[in-house]
Amino acid sequence: MMETTASAQAAPKKKKKRWVRVVQTAVSILIAVLIFVLIIPKVADYGLVWDNLTKLTPLELGGLVAATVFNLFTYWWQMMAAMPGLTTAQAAVNNQTGTTISNIVPAGGVVALGVVIEMFRSWGFSGTAIGLEITLTGIWNSFLKLGLPVIALAAVALTGHADPALLAPALIGLLILAGCVVLFALALWRKEFAKAIGNGLARVVSLFRKLLRKPPITTWGDRAVNFRHDTIGLVERRWIPLTFTTLLSHLALYFILLLCLRDVGVSNAEISWAEVLAVFSFGRLVTAVPLTPGGVGVVELAYIGGLVLAGRHHADVPQEIFKAQVAAAVLLFRAFTYGIQIPLGGFTYIVWRMKKSWLRPPHPDDRAPQMEPVT
Repeated sequence: MMETTASAQAAPKKKKKRWVRVVQTAVSILIAVLIFVLIIPKVADYGLVWDNLTKLTPLELGGLVAATVFNLFTYWWQMMAAMPGLTTAQAAVNNQTGTTISNIVPAGGVVALGVVIEMFRSWGFSGTAIGLEITLTGIWNSFLKLGLPVIALAAVALTGHADPALLAPALIGLLILAGCVVLFALALWRKEFAKAIGNGLARVVSLFRKLLRKPPITTWGDRAVNFRHDTIGLVERRWIPLTFTTLLSHLALYFILLLCLRDVGVSNAEISWAEVLAVFSFGRLVTAVPLTPGGVGVVELAYIGGLVLAGRHHADVPQEIFKAQVAAAVLLFRAFTYGIQIPLGGFTYIVWRMKKSWLRPPHPDDRAPQMEPVT
């Protein structure tokens, strides 16, 4: 009788979640369509964009392929820095599969996280190791996303193209970064601080969960203490390779965008390397909100708009041609860094399912990763 009641209560919840996913998908598609059909064509003519793309030489395309392959390796190296024992091939399969899922499914981050964890567990990694890898790479990536605008602004100032409008968001990013670093350092310094920070974050998140009629989070304080204990040793041993590979992965991605701009004819005099870095770094912050899977549409619009604004007064060609060159570069960049990920991730998923030699029995420390969903 109780089982029947529980099933009856669960059915409406499943139906509601299904409708939420349908609405999310519809909204994401609508946003992307509006951007590509109504907004971007007002900035750049697609016919001129295509003309620029068809002028690319085999050498230029080969250089972009090489830069993209190198960029993929940097992500895998970062994972290996945070998870000792992970091979390059396993990092590639795990990263590409998870990236593809998050890039094509609305709110796919949660689904991708589940697949990523299941992969690691099938290869014999412990829940502790999995939690550390996911958490530390996420923290290091966030630190760099917040710090990169400051670095970019300094580079722009040194090249003599400083824009006062960039100063405020850069300072905001710097303050947020400083606060995050301080909290992270305090959490590692004393377990009392770790517990207090965990409980404080739980209270903030619980306020939002209350609006959604979800129960409060009560375990983050204790989990923060466990995280501190598990993290100290790994960070002491691996913080240098973790920091280096994180920086390398972001700069390698930026280099692909810079290469795309130069290949379609946008010179350094029109948009300097420092200005490209500034647009890239601020765009990464703006597009962090997952309005569409993989930021499709939103990312393109942010980069096209930012780059056009950066170079509109220095263009060596008519504005119509310049805007088409910028749009062509951004769309080319997204084809190599977003589009290529989707079929590649499908292939790596098949590799995971078929590569039986990688399978290992559950790790003795097979507790679940120290992470709690907040949605």
